[in-house]
Amino acid sequence: MTDLVEKTHDLLEALEERPPTARTKEEAAPLVDTLRAVVRRHDHRYYVEDTPVIPDAEYDRLYRALETLEAEFPALQTPDSPTQRVGGEPIDAFEKHEHPEPLLSLSNAFDEGDLRDWYERCQRQLADRYGAVEPTLVAELKIDGLAVALTYEQGQLAVAATRGNGSVGENITHNIRTVHRIPLRIPAGADNGRQPPERIEVRGEVFMRKSEFEALNDRLRADGQSPFANPRNAAAGSLRQLDPSVTAERPLSFFAFATGPISGPSPDTHTEKLKMLDGLGFPMEAHTQRFEDLSSLTSFCEHWGSHRDDLDYEIDGVVVKIDRHDYRRELGTIADAPRWAIAYKFPAREATTTLTDILVNVGRTGAVNPEAVLEPVQVGGVTVSQATLHNEDYIAERDIRIGDTVVVKRAGDVIPQVVRAVAEARTGEETPWHFPDTCPACGEELVRLPEEADYYCMNSECPAQFKRLVEHFVSRDAMDIEGLGEKLAHRLVEEGLIRRLPDLYRITIDELTALEGFAEKSAQNLVEAIDASKTQPLRRLLFALGIRHVGKTVAEDLVAEFETIDDLAAADADCLLTIDGVGPTIAESVSDWFLLPENQDLIAELKAVGVNTERLPHEAPSDEGADLPLEGLTIVITGSLPGRTRREASRALEEAGASVTSSVSGNTDVLVVGETPGSKLQEAEAEGVRIVRMEDEEDFERFLADG
Repeated sequence: MTDLVEKTHDLLEALEERPPTARTKEEAAPLVDTLRAVVRRHDHRYYVEDTPVIPDAEYDRLYRALETLEAEFPALQTPDSPTQRVGGEPIDAFEKHEHPEPLLSLSNAFDEGDLRDWYERCQRQLADRYGAVEPTLVAELKIDGLAVALTYEQGQLAVAATRGNGSVGENITHNIRTVHRIPLRIPAGADNGRQPPERIEVRGEVFMRKSEFEALNDRLRADGQSPFANPRNAAAGSLRQLDPSVTAERPLSFFAFATGPISGPSPDTHTEKLKMLDGLGFPMEAHTQRFEDLSSLTSFCEHWGSHRDDLDYEIDGVVVKIDRHDYRRELGTIADAPRWAIAYKFPAREATTTLTDILVNVGRTGAVNPEAVLEPVQVGGVTVSQATLHNEDYIAERDIRIGDTVVVKRAGDVIPQVVRAVAEARTGEETPWHFPDTCPACGEELVRLPEEADYYCMNSECPAQFKRLVEHFVSRDAMDIEGLGEKLAHRLVEEGLIRRLPDLYRITIDELTALEGFAEKSAQNLVEAIDASKTQPLRRLLFALGIRHVGKTVAEDLVAEFETIDDLAAADADCLLTIDGVGPTIAESVSDWFLLPENQDLIAELKAVGVNTERLPHEAPSDEGADLPLEGLTIVITGSLPGRTRREASRALEEAGASVTSSVSGNTDVLVVGETPGSKLQEAEAEGVRIVRMEDEEDFERFLADG
């Protein structure tokens, strides 16, 4: 780097002798080119290689000189100049970007056996064409960030987009340009003197380093703002800002890990492709390795599973890929995942605490499951005070007792569960636990069905079952009734306002205001939200009904086949078995549910109160559906929309392909804002959610048409 240091000092001396403001345009042009080239090289040393070679003060003098000359002579300014990283003007909304090749998801492996099964499947499929082979593998640390695709044309960054649904993402070019660790241009001859491809899509992960995340949160707290929950949320929220100047202030990092389409010749192996990206100047994760055999790769996975805290960025596993591209083409893809790659997921974070009690809960299907009551403990950044114990056999096999010190983990980093008891920590005062004989809610004898691990309360009028059913029916993924959560659902049942599901739609404002804590306005809002849920898609209603084994995916499969709930009710188990994704257990469960007279009456009552029981246009199979500009987006509404009720707006958005929910979360894509918005606006801004304001009816119509 001696030449860079010497070049820098020569420039500084020249600027000392003749300041930027004393130069003509003809003199400034070559100086601007030189300054830009030198500043870019220093940026790469600082942001990508973490090895700066000059003091910050000298860099600042170069940067200010470049800024001054570009301001004095605007015609000399270029979009890829280092000075353009501060962000431009705020935009109104993100545009959609269709990926030329899908950004696929990955199947998961959780142990060495899963990895070996995957590898042997690859070998068997390749054997048909290549004979007995042992494909070379590449292992990459799986960065916990946000996947992006960067398209360069003629060496210049042209488009940057999020992964989105894999086929369509959001155009975030204006924000990516502010990320110092992402090059705005690929210099000619960067890759060992070779010219960069005319067009290349570089794929990678934007993330925030742990140290920089903590510093950012300290600044936010000092400014009286809410801190981010974790580095991934911070990175995602920063990239989804409509004002790029906000993104420019966030300490974002980037690692390249693959390419999409490349014009011209492309490397034959993933290893060569990574070398090419490194040569083009992209930041690369330093621990990627190539392995000739599976056992060495497994050791690599195990090592990083126990050393992930040694890194200054979060990782949640290792991505394992077949190295040769011809092997990849032969293996192909299944659904939305490649057969030639897999994600080895690290075990969930674990912690130890005391199990103080075991309670049993009655679910909406009558299943009775044990739940551990714990001394509160932090697991993976979340305070856990309750955790699942699955069933009686699970407890007995692990000899888990009340009073035990237990190991708790968040399965899939989400659902807390007790893994085992720490027998060595016992004092002798721990108490063995036995499953109760009767239902804790209704006193009915519990029954364990043949070949099942769960106990069931067979009383169809069990109040606990009905409470859980109502709780499920109104939940976000079901009928999504805003303002009606678990506690209120239980209370409405306890107060006698809901005895059967259709009673929900008969609740009046007067009945609600008679309850303690309900004002006229809150009662009116709840009644309107309940009424709005009548127009929910059929797939949501099917899921909401609590039919055993019918989750969200099965409900979608059924609606794709049947236009109305009556058509579904008339189908027998044999007919249902012809549907992809429906096996004998599901088919029998659905058929039996619709044969029960009380369920037939339930459907008739729901129709009578106005609940939609027909397939909406956007639920039709893809060859029947129209263009859906909002397909794949999760949208929340706040405030009053011009010319439309909340119910009408929700239905219009659903028919355009969106999923409309009542609460802002990490899964929310867009917040639609009308007059007098509520607290959701602040929540969305904190989450970095895209915000679309509706000033008049034309704004809403444009959004429906263009997204």
